[in-house]
Amino acid sequence: MTGYCYRMLGSAFEAEDAVQETFLRAWRSFDGFEGRAALRSWLYRIATNVCLDMLNGRQRRALPMDLGPARSPDGPVGGTLPEVTWIEPVPDGLVVADSDPAEVAVSRETIRLAFVAALQHLPPRQRAVLILCEVLRWKATEVAELLESSVASVNSALQRARATLAASSVSSTDPAPALDDSQRELLSRYVAAFESYDMETLTSLIQEDAKQSMPPYELWLSGRDDILRWWVGPGAGCRGSRVIPTMAANGSPAFGQYRPSASGSGYDPWALQVLEVANGRIVEFTFFLDTERLFPLFGLPGRLES
Repeated sequence: MTGYCYRMLGSAFEAEDAVQETFLRAWRSFDGFEGRAALRSWLYRIATNVCLDMLNGRQRRALPMDLGPARSPDGPVGGTLPEVTWIEPVPDGLVVADSDPAEVAVSRETIRLAFVAALQHLPPRQRAVLILCEVLRWKATEVAELLESSVASVNSALQRARATLAASSVSSTDPAPALDDSQRELLSRYVAAFESYDMETLTSLIQEDAKQSMPPYELWLSGRDDILRWWVGPGAGCRGSRVIPTMAANGSPAFGQYRPSASGSGYDPWALQVLEVANGRIVEFTFFLDTERLFPLFGLPGRLES
C-alpha cells in the first residue's frame, strides 16, 4: 500500500502519511464494513480516496527536466523551488515487496524516478487506474468496483493513461534487472573516481548523453561534457567528498555524499545521489539536496568524521 500511495503522490513522506490516514479512517469506520468486498479492496478504496484528497487542487510533482530546458554549466545555479514541487526518492525496501523475483523486477521499474514523474502527468483517477491495473495487476472489474465506476470507464481511462506514458517513453511492463557484477564494478570505480575527483576516469564511466539534476534547484544539465564542466566549475565544492553506498532508491543504486566541512574537520552531508546505469555507463545523476529529511530515511549518518 505504501508503494501504491508513493506512485500516486510522488513523495515517500506523503505516502507514509497517506497510509497512516488510510488505517486511521479504516479503524474509525470498521463498524460499517459489511464484508461485501474483500478487506484488501476496502482498504485500497480508502487509500485511493486519501490520495485523491491530497492531490485535489495542487500542481503535480516533477523532476527538473519537466520544468524547462537544460542550462549552461557556466551559468548561475539559480533559485530553489519548494519541496512540494519535486518528485522525492523512496527506499526500495519501503515500497518493493520481498516476493517473486520477476515481480520485484517489475516493482523496481515502476518506482523509477522517470516512471513516477510520468505518472504525475496523468489525472489522479487515471493514475489510480493505471497503477491498480498495470502495476498491482488488479482486474478491471475490481478497479471499477473500487472506484465506483464501470468497467468500460476503467478500460477507457487505462487506454488514455497508457498513451500518455508511451509518449514519455516509459513502461510499466519492462522489468528492471538486478545489478550484475559488471555494474557493481562500474559503481565501485565511480565512487573511487568521484572521491579522488579523477575527471579522466569519470569521463570513461559516464555516457555521452547523460543527464544531471539537483532538486530543489531547477538547474539540470545535458551531456557528459557539461556535467564534468560543472563539476570542475560551479560544483567544484564537491572536490574531496566522501561517497558511501546506501539502500537502493527507486530501483537504482544510491549513495550518500558528504563534502568537506567548512570547519576543517570531518564531512557534512551534501546530497543523496541516485544513479541510473545502462549499457555499461552511468546515464543519469539525480542529486537530492534535502539531506535533513532524506538521510534519516535512508539510514545515512548525519555527519562523517575525518
